[in-house]
Amino acid sequence: MDDDNQHNGSMRPTGWRLPLGIIVVGAAIAYLVVDLAYGSVPLLVPWTAIPTLALLAVGEGITAWHTRRRIRRATGTTPIEPLSAARLVALAKASALFGALAVGVFGGAALALLDRLNAASARADAITCAGTLAAGGLLLAAGLLLEHACRVPPEDEEPPPGRGPVA
Repeated sequence: MDDDNQHNGSMRPTGWRLPLGIIVVGAAIAYLVVDLAYGSVPLLVPWTAIPTLALLAVGEGITAWHTRRRIRRATGTTPIEPLSAARLVALAKASALFGALAVGVFGGAALALLDRLNAASARADAITCAGTLAAGGLLLAAGLLLEHACRVPPEDEEPPPGRGPVA
C-alpha cells in the first residue's frame, strides 16, 4: 500500500511547503500589482488588520496552551471532546494558511513600496504593510502551534503525575 492511500479520510499536519508557496505566490502577485498600479489606483491598506490579526493570534496561542493541557490530561483539566479537537484543528489550519497569505500579500506590497518611501503616503502604506505582515506572521505561528497542540501523545507516553491510566 502506498503512502497516498494510507491517509484517505484523515488530516495530515500542515507542512512547510504549502504556507511557503502561498507566501511566495502572494508576495509576487502583490508586488506586481502594487508596483504597476500604485499612484494611479489608491492603495487601500487597512491599519485595522494589524490589531485584528494580532488579537486572533493571541487568542489562538492561549487556546493552544489550554488545548495541549487538556489533551495531555494535565491535573485540573477536563478531557477535550474529539469533535472539539477536530474543529480546533480546522481552525488552526485555516489560520495558518490565512496568516501565510497575509505575510505574502503585505510583504510583497511593502517590497514594492520600498523605492517610494520619500512620499509620505507611500511611507505610511509601507509601515502599515509591514505591521500587517508581522501580525500575519504571528497568526501563522499561532495556527501552527494550535495544530501541534491538538496532536494526541503517543500511547507509550506515561500520564502526568497525579493522573492514573484512563479507563
